[in-house]
This record gives sequence, C-alpha cells and structure tokens, in this order.
Amino acid sequence: MEAVDFNTLLLLIGMMVIVGITRRSGVFEYLAIKSAKMAGGEPWKILLVISLVTAVLSALLDNVTTALLVVPVTFAITDRLEISPMPFLIAEILASNIGGTATLIGDPPNIMIGSATGLGFMDFVTNLTLPVIVILLLTLAILLLIYRRDLVANDENKARILELNEIDYIREWLLLKKSLLVLGLTIIGFFIHQTLHLESATIALLGAGLLLLLVREDPEEALLSIEWPTLFFFGGLFILVGAMEANGVITDLSHTVLKITGDSPVKTGILVLWFSALGSAFVDNIPFVATMIPLLQDMGQVTGMSMDSVWWALALGSCLGGNGTLIGASANVIIAGISERHNTQIRFIDYLKVGFPLMILSILVSNLYLYLFYWR
Repeated sequence: MEAVDFNTLLLLIGMMVIVGITRRSGVFEYLAIKSAKMAGGEPWKILLVISLVTAVLSALLDNVTTALLVVPVTFAITDRLEISPMPFLIAEILASNIGGTATLIGDPPNIMIGSATGLGFMDFVTNLTLPVIVILLLTLAILLLIYRRDLVANDENKARILELNEIDYIREWLLLKKSLLVLGLTIIGFFIHQTLHLESATIALLGAGLLLLLVREDPEEALLSIEWPTLFFFGGLFILVGAMEANGVITDLSHTVLKITGDSPVKTGILVLWFSALGSAFVDNIPFVATMIPLLQDMGQVTGMSMDSVWWALALGSCLGGNGTLIGASANVIIAGISERHNTQIRFIDYLKVGFPLMILSILVSNLYLYLFYWR
C-alpha cells in the first residue's frame, strides 16, 4: 500500500465527482452547440472552435472526461451537416492531449509527475502553456489543410445548425449555477494550493464535497460517476512499479541511462523527451510515466543534478507522445470506442498517417522550446 500514490487517485476521484454532477446540467452540450453557431455553421470554423473548446476543457478538467462530453455532440453536429465526422474526431483526440499537457490536472501523466515531485498547478501552467499554445495552433492549421476538401457543407445544412437553440440543452439552471460556482472555486484552489500548503487532491475533494452539499446529491449516485476501473488500474500499476523499485530494477535502469547521458541535464532531457514520446505512442503513456518517475528520481539522487527541465521533458514527451497512435493515450481509446458505437470506425493505420507526423512535429517544437528556455 505504501507504493500507491493516493494523491493521484483522490485528485481523480474529486474531479470525476465534480464533472459527473456538472455534466447533468447540460452545460457541455450547450458549449458545443454554441461553438457551432458561433462558427456560422461553417464546417472548418466549427472544427477550429470545437478543437479550441476541447483543448481548454482538457486543461481545466481532464482530457478523458472532455472526450466523453464532446464526442457525442460532435456526431449530432456532423449528422446535421451531412459530412464525415472523421476530421472532427481526429482533431478532438489531438486537441484533448495537447490541451491536457498544459496543467497539473489535464492529463494523468501530469498528475503523477506533480504528485511525485511536489510540482504544483502553477508550475505546470507557467512552464508548459507557451509550447502547448504554439503546438495547438500549428496542429489545427495543418489539420485544416489536410481535411479542407472534407470540411464543406451546403447552405441548407448550415442553416440547420443555426436553427439549434443552445439554451434548450440546459436541463437544470440551478444545478448549472451551483456547479459552475464550485468548479470555479476548485480551479482557483488549484492555482493557490501551494500557497495554502494543501495537496491538489485536497482541493479536488473539498470541491467535490462542497458540490455534494450544495446540490444535496446522494453520495451513492455521485460515486457511480467515478471510473473505478481506471482507479484500480492506477493502483495496480503503482504497486508493480513499487515492486520494480524494491527489487533494484529501477536503479539498474537509471545506471544504464547515466552511461549514455552522463550527468548532463541537456542530454538527459533530450533522451527523456524523445524516448517518452516514442514510448508513449506505442505503450499507453500512464504505465510508461509510472516507470520513468522513480527512474529519474534515482538519477537525480545519484548525480545531484537539477531535474526541473527533465520533468518538463517527461511531461511534454509523454502527454504529446500519446497523439502518435490510436492506443497512445486513454482519450484516444475512448474516442475510438464512442465512434464505433456511432458506426464510425477510426482505423489504426488511418489515424497513424495523421497523428504520428503531427506528434513528431510537436516534439520538435518542444525540443526547441526546452533548448531556448532551459538548456541554452
């Protein structure tokens, strides 16, 4: 049990409860429909706006939850426009992972890194927001170029989008107000949790508890919104990695890496960035990061070198590397699963042709960013 990182698990539980209650208000459907109308029903503009909304929600909530909320509405929009949903689905996969990279709570690897190192919400925002914005804009520009012929709809179908009334999708106004109040307070809490000397999990659980009190929610109902298989997966993973540490496997690996990089933070950072990106593309980034964290901690203790830039390299590599393949991150698998239930299959090879080159581009941008701001 000592190997289990309860800060990560409790942070996930708190955010799952908050989002599970908030989604019942219909606010996320409202945002998607409002975005489509703001774009005037023009498919390429809708793709752009929904991708930006997906990225922001992924940063403030988490990318897995955002995928569950945005994709069903995407199918409703593309059905009305009578166009292929594929460009939108791929854009949402990429945007959710890119947006989730920017904050402590946006992507599970970041939660694990923050919990293990003591890095706070503002540390992630300060160090990762700039490259995330650049990578997101570059990615969307290239996607619009790739799918320009698929993002065309006739005027009649555009008008059908403009006829939608986003207000109709708000199911409970009082619940909406209470949920947004608590969500706002929780996000503020994340910004100042280090100043308050509180763990990020404490903030998330306080927010969840406050929302349960305000809406008088039955705790049993709220607990149903928690993705328990994901939490048990994390718990088992922490124990496996703890066993590797106890048996000296992590130490042996760190010594092997040190032979390659010496005690140079630059060489170590470059190796970690690219190795984590390529590794996370083909092995889900959560178990990959779980193994890398104790390895890097051991390297830092052995050499005494500053590991700050190396942690950012790991965060960028693992989160963005998840965009490389359809199995690289949890959000990818979830979006593919929802799509299949809507009779739209995202084939592994079709995604690979788009996602992998864009992932490599994002890592090149990350490498340049780390060099200019940390390694030069």
